[in-house]
Amino acid sequence: MIKNTLVRALFLLSLVCVFFACTKEPKKRIPMPVTDLSAENLIPKPLKVIPTNSAFALDEFTAIYTAKGATGFQEVAEFLADKLSKKINLQVPINDESLKTVARVIYINQSDSTELNAPEAYQLYINQDSIIINSNTAEGAFRGIQTLRQLVPDSSNDTLALQKIWPIPTGKIIDNPSFAYRGSMLDVARHFFAVEDVKKYIDILSYYKINVLHLHLSDDQGWRIEIKSWPKLTSIGGSTEVGGEAGGFYTQEDYKEIVRYAAERFMTVVPEIDMPGHTNAASVAYPFLNGNGKTLTLYEGTQVGFSTFDTRKDTVYAFVNDVVREISEITPGPYFHIGGDESHVTEKKDYVYFVNKVEKIVQKHGKRMIGWDEVAIADIDSTSISQWWSSEENAKKAIEKGMQVIVSPAKKAYLDMQYDTLSEYGLHWAAYLPVDTAYIWTPEGYGGIPKENILGIEAPLWSETISNIDELEYLAFPRVIGYSELSWSSPENRDWENYKIRLANQAPFLERMDVKYYPSPLIDWKKSKYSYETIEKD
Repeated sequence: MIKNTLVRALFLLSLVCVFFACTKEPKKRIPMPVTDLSAENLIPKPLKVIPTNSAFALDEFTAIYTAKGATGFQEVAEFLADKLSKKINLQVPINDESLKTVARVIYINQSDSTELNAPEAYQLYINQDSIIINSNTAEGAFRGIQTLRQLVPDSSNDTLALQKIWPIPTGKIIDNPSFAYRGSMLDVARHFFAVEDVKKYIDILSYYKINVLHLHLSDDQGWRIEIKSWPKLTSIGGSTEVGGEAGGFYTQEDYKEIVRYAAERFMTVVPEIDMPGHTNAASVAYPFLNGNGKTLTLYEGTQVGFSTFDTRKDTVYAFVNDVVREISEITPGPYFHIGGDESHVTEKKDYVYFVNKVEKIVQKHGKRMIGWDEVAIADIDSTSISQWWSSEENAKKAIEKGMQVIVSPAKKAYLDMQYDTLSEYGLHWAAYLPVDTAYIWTPEGYGGIPKENILGIEAPLWSETISNIDELEYLAFPRVIGYSELSWSSPENRDWENYKIRLANQAPFLERMDVKYYPSPLIDWKKSKYSYETIEKD
């Protein structure tokens, strides 16, 4: 703490010197309103908030500076400046040493403090004349600027000075996530979603500090990613979707663009190729893969469990190797998801044999295997990860093997469950999930899984009943915002009565982003002032 304070003091002293050198006389401090940083509607709620009851005057005399030579910090600053420009039409210069009229600064600092030794930890100091974001990593700085974005008011205060001013409450925020893995899954196999739709989803997720996008890229109804060594997967397997619509697929260049866009927001993409079940589309394209003994046709329904690979053919594993290799080569993240769920027509001994072999293939290509909770019945090692969606027994088997678990219980975390009996989209085979039920549970210890065995939380969105971005948003929002808090904020900082007030105040952002969210009657939504014709998306 002493070292941090000293660094901060020296930096502020240097800023004062710069201001005096660059101006003929010092700027007069603008009298600012009394504010309460702890009353701001931040989601997810930070670890600690200490208000000092004044305000920073964000205006045309503000500039952004970053630590020199710090990898990624310039890009974080550019991201912040772009979002400020789009939200309030304020152009904030970055690292411009020629400026003569700087009165206030936002400084994104690379710290070496041991208090910030977690990759996403950050501290946000807001004073009347400076905002300092401290983090050891660009990733932590990026999480910090998401908090800062939420503190920038929608409208300027035009009574404080001749220029427009956006007052930001002063104080200190100390923050660090509860879980390293905070995700949402998007099923692009049952219905296909275009690159621009996926990017929009990434934008909104990253605003709420979600850092994993799991893409379900194959299923009975469609194969959605180009595999150059097996072109019929997309030309045939990608030609349909639920309901008989046209389907579609991502070229490898499309997929790389999604990965690049996500990486700019410090989000990891997890690709999933579901197998040995949920494989009808692949087996129609290449019939030698099929193991259910039936003549296959393209499938446009929603039933599950009827398909399987032939787990005893060497050529099947040559195919799997090519698929894993090609996708892994264009996926910088550490994970590869093999599915493994609902393989009902695969004999148990064949299922175990298959998962054991595919785990080795995934590891050969430098990835860590994730599978739905059924994979825990195989003889896999402790480096693989079980995603608990259905069976508490399987989740506990994974713990016994020393594996980590991603917590995604369908009756609590599935975004495709209906809100209630009147919901226009979604299913209810696991439960109805109104906004309060989705939020009021504690992932730590849920189902008897100890926190130390939980890698993180993921909210899956299956697409049987939705076919476009508006319908996707109806199911995802606002519930996924609550999952962001469940995975980031500490249990003592989660409270439904407080959360629903903060959630109500997310309406202006969601409407500015043109998100067709479900207006839950449980929430007293704040009315938005925005006109989509005049305000650029944030």
